[in-house]
Amino acid sequence: QVQLVESGGGSVQAGGSLRLGCATSGLYFSSYIISWFRQAPGKEREFLASITYSGGSTYHADSVKGRFSISRDNAKNTVDLQMNSLKPEDTGVYYCATTRNGWSTRADGYDYWGQGTQVTVSS
Repeated sequence: QVQLVESGGGSVQAGGSLRLGCATSGLYFSSYIISWFRQAPGKEREFLASITYSGGSTYHADSVKGRFSISRDNAKNTVDLQMNSLKPEDTGVYYCATTRNGWSTRADGYDYWGQGTQVTVSS
């Protein structure tokens, strides 16, 4: 059974950094893609970054490229999102998700989701 559990959210001032973690279990196939999304109040879920199961390939949305970085620790079965130079508009609930259906930036392309972790950036 696939399970995803996010951690690391919190409150930070603009310009600060946070590192989110996504603990994964049940991902036994190399075809899995793991991604991070966020959802601000009143807005649709927004794609941020993806990484392959092996960690060999990554993709970042233009909106976060250069500030956010996705990585995988295979020994710990976690996928992390390092977030630097945070802005108030980065505020939202951050989710990790996974799919075996290949690369996708659409939320409806993912089969499994974590419960989310809140990130609040104050100005």
